[in-house]
Amino acid sequence: MMAGSLILQTGTRLLLPLLLLFSVFLLLRGHDEPGGGFIAGLVAAMAFALYMFAFDVYKARAILRIDPRNMLGIGLLLATLSGVPALLQGRAFLTSLWWDVEVPLFGELKLSTPLVFDIGVYLVVIGTVLTIVLALAEAEE
Repeated sequence: MMAGSLILQTGTRLLLPLLLLFSVFLLLRGHDEPGGGFIAGLVAAMAFALYMFAFDVYKARAILRIDPRNMLGIGLLLATLSGVPALLQGRAFLTSLWWDVEVPLFGELKLSTPLVFDIGVYLVVIGTVLTIVLALAEAEE
């Protein structure tokens, strides 16, 4: 795969961190508003796909730092494990639970099993999309 133009490469260097930050915003916003793990994962995956188009598949894999298949597996494990706390309390699998945690400098933070589930979905979507996109780009070369 041929690398993109200088303009695309420069723009991508600026857009990659912004797209990843936006994907985290969508992930965290998804409990109360539109968003969540799926759409946030798509935005993050497309940020890395843009990087691949601007540079090449090998540089995209290098900046990713983890094999997308591993990310997919970790996400699937995390999403599944999010149902275990409810089982430990004698409730149905994947019943939502919330905890208030005091964090120094930030104050009270609400953690929940739906957030853990959404993070798992986020990683599964990134892993799945990038596995497909990177495999197709490598097959083209």
